[in-house]
Amino acid sequence: MLDQNKTPVFTAMKAYRDKKVIPFDVPGHKHGRGLREYAAYFGDAMLELDVNSMKPLDFLGNPISVIKESEDLLAEAFGADRGYFIVNGTSFAVQVMIMTAVGEGDKIILPRNVHKSAINSLILCGATPVYMSPEIDEEMGVSHNITLESLTKAYEAHPDAKAAFIINPTYYGAVCDLKEIVDYCHEKGLLVLIDEAHGTHFHFNDAFPLSGMQAGADMSSVSLHKTGGSLTQSSALLVNTTRVDGRYVRKVINMMQTTSPSYLLMGSLDVARKMLATEGKVILDHILEVAEYARTEINKIPGCYAIGIESEGRPGIFAFDPTKLSVTTRDMGLNGMELYDILRDEYNIQMETGDVYNSLAILSVGDDYDHVDLLIEALNDISKRFMDKRIDYKKIDLHYPEVIISPRDAFYAEKEMIALEDTLGRISGESLMSYPPGIPVVSYGERINESVIEQIKLFKSSHGIVTGMEDPNADFIKVIKE
Repeated sequence: MLDQNKTPVFTAMKAYRDKKVIPFDVPGHKHGRGLREYAAYFGDAMLELDVNSMKPLDFLGNPISVIKESEDLLAEAFGADRGYFIVNGTSFAVQVMIMTAVGEGDKIILPRNVHKSAINSLILCGATPVYMSPEIDEEMGVSHNITLESLTKAYEAHPDAKAAFIINPTYYGAVCDLKEIVDYCHEKGLLVLIDEAHGTHFHFNDAFPLSGMQAGADMSSVSLHKTGGSLTQSSALLVNTTRVDGRYVRKVINMMQTTSPSYLLMGSLDVARKMLATEGKVILDHILEVAEYARTEINKIPGCYAIGIESEGRPGIFAFDPTKLSVTTRDMGLNGMELYDILRDEYNIQMETGDVYNSLAILSVGDDYDHVDLLIEALNDISKRFMDKRIDYKKIDLHYPEVIISPRDAFYAEKEMIALEDTLGRISGESLMSYPPGIPVVSYGERINESVIEQIKLFKSSHGIVTGMEDPNADFIKVIKE
């Protein structure tokens, strides 16, 4: 057992600052003296610890001292054989998992509601996607998780697949029967990769569903910055080495991760891991109480509904993460993007995202009753304003498009730009999505259907953020040239 109270990287950073080293290395601001306005606002400590790799602070590409010790602590805290600090975000950790598991021409089974980073990985490595259909919730207007039946169907149609990619949980909190699915994959010889961008906290309190490592997965990417308290862009990759070579994983990481990693990010990973390992259960018990209180009060408000654990057992929801507070206001005629804008612009409340139906709040280690009370108060006021003058709520038939060619072939194919209205039936040459969460409405190589066009139009009319296309206004879309 390692001492989870230790923070080797953060401790080394503080020791470095105390020594008042005279810097003739990069970065060029030299402890903030060359960036005075920034240093004056954020303080000397931050700029003095924005430093380059050196022997006292170890090297992320080949850690042998304090970073190695911190990564060992990370692995033990999450129940993994190996742990890796990631400073390029969980998108990069997802790419590492996929590029470790599959290569040119290999098949990988994955749900269609994956993050864009997974699809981008297929372009990089040349693997072919075998999509599982997640369960679509017509009432919420979102996709939930996959089932063993959907996985079995995909595998039996493609028994030469090398790996399966699973989301735990989805963006909106839906969890599959992960242990059953991991066991099935291993029985069939599939490597199991888990996208736990929104499930960092699962491992540290038994009230939550199983984490990827607890279920026996081979690799898992966790966004400590999303729900675990570290700084934005800091993440971790976890590996069980029974079926995966940890040394090869490091090689894949070093192909693409920056050679100038931020110690501010790594130090925050070190401290967040310590907090979760030593105080996680108590902190998360409190967050669960706050989440239950928030959900109960919101569901008393006319026109509002926040899905909860009563959803367990619905198609695609084996279990539910109660820290995902998804608020639906369709009964007062507001879609999620409209609610998102109203809360931000008129009540100074920033939600995580707004979609066709819902606006999502994510509760994490930094939340408490004071902020939740302000959200409840705002929703009460919005209800009074809009319930008496309801407008017709536009419902969209949500159907994922059909895959025609591989993402890589579509990315490199000859393309042409045509008006959005003329794209029906054409094969997309780009990947369009509302961000966040970054789940493509249509991706490279898929045939554009009516649902795709209607969703893009609604995002645009509701001033949602549409990304991924070359035309910033999404009036024109690149399609494969016929």
